[in-house]
Amino acid sequence: MAAPATKNYPSIATDLEPELSGLEKRLLNEYQKGFPLSSTPYADIARQLGTSEALVLEILKRLQEQGFISRVGPVFKPKRLGASTLAAMSVPKEQLQQVAHIVSSFDEVNHNYEREHGFNLWFVVTARDQERLQQVLQEIHTRTGCPVMDLPLEQQYHIDLGFPLWC
Repeated sequence: MAAPATKNYPSIATDLEPELSGLEKRLLNEYQKGFPLSSTPYADIARQLGTSEALVLEILKRLQEQGFISRVGPVFKPKRLGASTLAAMSVPKEQLQQVAHIVSSFDEVNHNYEREHGFNLWFVVTARDQERLQQVLQEIHTRTGCPVMDLPLEQQYHIDLGFPLWC
């Protein structure tokens, strides 16, 4: 699971700390990395957290419905599988949340975030191949009316995207 970078849409509507249980916080914090690679990952997580697999799945579903997380899934190194790109858009401030929701509706988009810049909405697109990636970028442009700047990877840097959410 990935933690939101800044304002992640559709995400928490306010900047106030959300009211989450200790178990929910542990689930979000401890499984940003090291997700069990087994045929029963949720049962493994439940054992590690001292709870049931059903409760882990229920919590993840609720956190997704509430916009705390957008998905649970792997993150692959760029250019190892399929095609991916970083993309940016310049969105009128009053349309930002609406456009961000449209962008997030694509299965190929794993997160998006607001930046304080002329290009104020950034996101990553990962698709099965370059053709589908370009289709997604064009569909986003068509559905939002905002041009999409495609920023393909030129040089790879490794940064750790796991952030302690609660100390």
